[in-house]
Amino acid sequence: MRRTFALLLIAFGFPAFAEDSVAFFGITLLDNSLQTEAQGQDPAELVRLNKVETLITERFTEEGYRFLDLAPVQEELDRIVNPAKCYGCDARMAIKLGADFALVGEVQKISNLILTMNLQLRDPKTGQTVKGRVVDIRSNTDESWLRGMRYILKTAFFNSEEK
Repeated sequence: MRRTFALLLIAFGFPAFAEDSVAFFGITLLDNSLQTEAQGQDPAELVRLNKVETLITERFTEEGYRFLDLAPVQEELDRIVNPAKCYGCDARMAIKLGADFALVGEVQKISNLILTMNLQLRDPKTGQTVKGRVVDIRSNTDESWLRGMRYILKTAFFNSEEK
């Protein structure tokens, strides 16, 4: 009963209970761009991934979520290319960790002008997405990546003023 109530509160944008725990498996960069194929990986994009993950962690923590240590499943996680698309491996690892939710995301780089990012919060027991959003962003800059993720957090997760 309490779990159902918590999911309803989250679905309607209310903050999490203090004890709600999240297994955050990070953001995966999917790079299909010709630029990377020709010039190699841009190190600035890896820094941007880190900034976006930090933004997510800080915002979820502000909203009352507790992040779990992934060390008990790290070996399994290291074998997975993309936890957001691994046929439920994120949910299985979250269950092993005792998490209330699994959190995964992606940034897909199509070109330096066109990128898509998404973030999904899943119930590990059912594998169903509780909250999530996909946005397209234009330009490959720190500002555009952070703006895109702030929009996702504001409109799909916390329904509050942008932080």
